[in-house]
Amino acid sequence: MEHFIVSARKYRPQTFNEVIGQESITNTLENAIKNNHLAQALLFTGPRGVGKTTCARILAKQINQDGKTELNPDEDFAFNIFELDAASNNSVDDIRSLTDQVRIPPQVGKYKVYIIDEVHMLSQSAFNAFLKTLEEPPAHAIFILATTEKHKIIPTILSRCQIFDFKRITVLDVKNYLKDIAKKENVKADDDALHIIAQKADGAMRDALSIFDRVVSFSGAELTRQAVTENLNVLDYDEYFDTTDLILDNDIPKVLVQFNSIISRGFDGHHFISGLASHFRDLLVAKDKATVPLLEVGDNAKKRYLEQSEKASLQFLLQAIDKANDCDLKYKTSKNQRLLVELTLMQLASITFDGKKKIAKTT
Repeated sequence: MEHFIVSARKYRPQTFNEVIGQESITNTLENAIKNNHLAQALLFTGPRGVGKTTCARILAKQINQDGKTELNPDEDFAFNIFELDAASNNSVDDIRSLTDQVRIPPQVGKYKVYIIDEVHMLSQSAFNAFLKTLEEPPAHAIFILATTEKHKIIPTILSRCQIFDFKRITVLDVKNYLKDIAKKENVKADDDALHIIAQKADGAMRDALSIFDRVVSFSGAELTRQAVTENLNVLDYDEYFDTTDLILDNDIPKVLVQFNSIISRGFDGHHFISGLASHFRDLLVAKDKATVPLLEVGDNAKKRYLEQSEKASLQFLLQAIDKANDCDLKYKTSKNQRLLVELTLMQLASITFDGKKKIAKTT
C-alpha cells in the first residue's frame, strides 16, 4: 500500500511565487532580500493556515542563496535552519539553549535562521531571557517568530521585530487553488463543490486542503456539490432557495414542514436561521449590478441568486434580514428555540401577505 501524503504537505509552497493570497508580504520579503534590507527579527502574525510557517521556511532558505534568483532544491541549507515549537519548548532553559547556539556562526551559507512557532506560548521569564539576544543578535543570526495571537506577546518583544500581518485568504483564491490541486490529483470537481469547501475553510488554506482530502476520500474521483454538503454536514443552498420561495408565496404550512424536514436531518435551528439571514443578504446584494461582485458564491449559484432577487422586493429583503438576524441574536437565550425559529418563519411569510391584503382593500 502506497504511503498517503496529505495535500497540505504534498503541495506546500516551495517559493514565494507559489504562496497564495499574501502577495504584499511575499513581494516585501523578496525586495528586502534583493536590496539587502532584511531585519534580523521578523514577526509573522495572522490566523491559522494562511502561510506563516511556510513563508518563514521559504525566507530561511532564500536568504542563504547568495543572491541567486532561482532556488536549487539540492541546496536546502537544512543545517542553517532551526525550528523551535514554543508551545512545548517554552521554558527559560529552552531559550538559554537557543541563545547559546546563536553565538556559533554557520558552516555553510551566510545566515543561521531561527524559526520560533507559536511564540506567544513562551513564559514571561522566557520572553525576558530572549530580549537581549533579540535586540542585539550576531550578524549571522535571523529570528523569524510566528504567532496566531500577537496580543499575547509582550510589547518589548514587538518593538524589536518587523511585523508582517498575514490576512485570511479569500474564498475565490482558495477555490482557484483547489481547482489546480483537483487537476493534479485527477479529480473531477464541480465549481460549486469547491466553493463550499473554500467557504467552510474560513480563509485558511490548510483547512481547505484538509477538507478537500476528506471529501475526496468520501466521494472518490468525482467531487459533486451533493457529496460535499453531505460529507461536511452543511445545508445545501437549495434549501434556502426553496424556503425563500415558500416565504414569498406566503405558504406558512409548507415553510414549517420544510423547517421540520431540515431539523429531522440533524441540522441545528441556529445554523439554519443564520444561514437564511445570509441568504437574504446575498439576495439583497444581487439586486444591484454594482454590488453583485460581493456575492461569494459559485457561478451556478450566482445565476439562481440573480433570478430569485428579481422576485423579492427591496422592502421585503430589508425586513427579512432584520427579522432573521433578530432571531439569530435571541436564539441562545430562548427557552423554546424551535418555536422561536418557527415564529420567525411565520412572520417572514407574512411580510408580503400584509402588503397584498392592503392592495386588495384599496381595490
